[in-house]
Amino acid sequence: MEPSIARRMHLPVESIHTVVYFAEEAQAIYTGIGLKPGGMSYFAPRAAPMGAVPPEVVASTFYNFSPGPIHRAFPLAWERVSPERTVTARLELVDVSLRRLLGDDVVEGGEVTEAAGLARSAAEACPVDGRPLFAGHASLPWPDAPHLALWHAISLVREFRGDGHVAALVAAGINGIDALLTYAATDAASPNMLPSRGWQPEELDAARGRLRERGWLDTGGALTDAGRAARQEVEDRTDVLAIAPWRALGAAGCDRLHELLVPLASAITSGQSH
Repeated sequence: MEPSIARRMHLPVESIHTVVYFAEEAQAIYTGIGLKPGGMSYFAPRAAPMGAVPPEVVASTFYNFSPGPIHRAFPLAWERVSPERTVTARLELVDVSLRRLLGDDVVEGGEVTEAAGLARSAAEACPVDGRPLFAGHASLPWPDAPHLALWHAISLVREFRGDGHVAALVAAGINGIDALLTYAATDAASPNMLPSRGWQPEELDAARGRLRERGWLDTGGALTDAGRAARQEVEDRTDVLAIAPWRALGAAGCDRLHELLVPLASAITSGQSH
């Protein structure tokens, strides 16, 4: 199976997983259990499957976020609410938001149940070796409801890919802030990516200087040919490292799961943009 299938599957997977960050219910649910709005309400729910880990572990696994906001969020977050309660709240958010965005008929329908079965088969084929954030998520029990099981499976393969992406960046000698800047210079990046990662202007300027010296950014901050080639090599390696769940599912299974996920992803994206 070609590694490119991993990228094809990643697009709808990412759209469905990120409902827990962008759904309109998110801040109310997270602050309702005691988390502060903003960074803490992003960092804690995503890190919670790993347990009450220190900020250094969160910064290591999240990689392109500035350590500063992470250290301000932890360990305070775990003093305010346990990781276990945070995980429960995240599933509550998934339930509420998916029901609003997709409708009860879709959530409780046969296609979501079918997609959940396929996605679970893919997720259960992922090895935990060297994948700390994925391993934390894999330690959680499977939800009973099909739409929650589907979201959990999708989150597993998403974090599996993310851990592999970090490994590819480390192997290429690209640290967190350099990874952020080289990705932000691509067409795929969203405009709010740089501000959302918490780096200070002087830190970003210093990193741009290093990347110019490396020959990866030009004076205007755009990727050079060498920078684009280096970034593409990382993306290609990420696809290779992310292939395990999709190889286990097989070509026909991937095609069917993709067919089932695309309309769900489209409805979620459209609903969150209003």
